[in-house]
Amino acid sequence: MTHLNWRKSSFCQEGEACVHVAAAAPGADVKVAGSADPGEAYLSVSPTAWSAFLRALKGAGTS
Repeated sequence: MTHLNWRKSSFCQEGEACVHVAAAAPGADVKVAGSADPGEAYLSVSPTAWSAFLRALKGAGTS
């Protein structure tokens, strides 16, 4: 099994369940989890879909 290096959102408060993101390697599917234990269950999305999602979020703050 591939080791995933999970990164927690910088918007999380201490001790709360937060969004965690990991990718096994450049170009690999991005794993997204929303729990205190990100390795337990996660959503896997393509790098293209993840980039589009981030662009949409960043664009939402500019209106």
